[in-house]
Amino acid sequence: MATVVNIFSGRATRYLAEKIAVSYGKKLGDVLITDFSDGEFQPSFEENVRGNDLFIVQSTFAPSDNLFELLLMIDAAKRASARHIIAVIPYFGFARQDRKDKPRVSIAAKLVANLLTAAGVQRIITIDLHADQIQGFFDVPVDHLYASSIFVPFIKQLNLPNLVMASPDTGGTRRAAAYAKILNTSFVICYKQRSKANQVDTMALIGDVTGKDVILVDDIIDTAGTICKAAKLMMDNGAASVRAFCTHPLLSANAIERIEASPFTEVIVTDTIPLRRESPKIKVISTATLLADVIGKVHNYESISTLFKFE
Repeated sequence: MATVVNIFSGRATRYLAEKIAVSYGKKLGDVLITDFSDGEFQPSFEENVRGNDLFIVQSTFAPSDNLFELLLMIDAAKRASARHIIAVIPYFGFARQDRKDKPRVSIAAKLVANLLTAAGVQRIITIDLHADQIQGFFDVPVDHLYASSIFVPFIKQLNLPNLVMASPDTGGTRRAAAYAKILNTSFVICYKQRSKANQVDTMALIGDVTGKDVILVDDIIDTAGTICKAAKLMMDNGAASVRAFCTHPLLSANAIERIEASPFTEVIVTDTIPLRRESPKIKVISTATLLADVIGKVHNYESISTLFKFE
């Protein structure tokens, strides 16, 4: 008898899980999350999941209740005798804390991996981890998807005459180079110096953007300080236009206001995190079809490598 697939969602990412379920062709599972007066909450699956393949969709952006809700749902699925428990984490939070960058700090990404494994997860599906090596923090399989599989076709449809890819910092050089290779174009880099987190002091451009249509690529857009500064730098150096493609739109503090006041033609993001509010300069591309395809392939033990091939 074929194993049944169930797709459930936590509260933080239900808007995306509903689209994933529609794309997969299945009704989103019924979950009841009870809130108690002291701030505790308890999720429960309101349908039988014994022997089924459970895909639990939840991004782990702030507050940390989103992460804890996912952990409780995984534990509930394990105690309900689900056959396989797969966490679909479109945005893997705490990923920027992937190493000790100064003494006496935690490696939060590793701690979160340990917590998910201890809860009983058997596979992780995620998109654009902040650092590829986070996959090695897990002792269970990780299907690491790339937003490039939906961004690249969109970039091609723009038909920009003088395309050049760009990275807003040296840490994203590899990402910009990968896009440039796929799109058969060149890339440039911004070199920045910080005095503290979320504050860029100086930025310089490495490469020529004169008359070019620049596309900045990054995995996370948080306060938007770096990327807006990079956009201004591109235009100051003679770029014809500048756009940004960023996977995870954290958009904290006054990020949206910064983008609206910036020289960006548009900023393209995905729906791994819900937008705080709409903006005429921000366009959202859904990851639902990509994640639904992967859920089907994981369930049927098929390769997902075809998703990374560009014709």
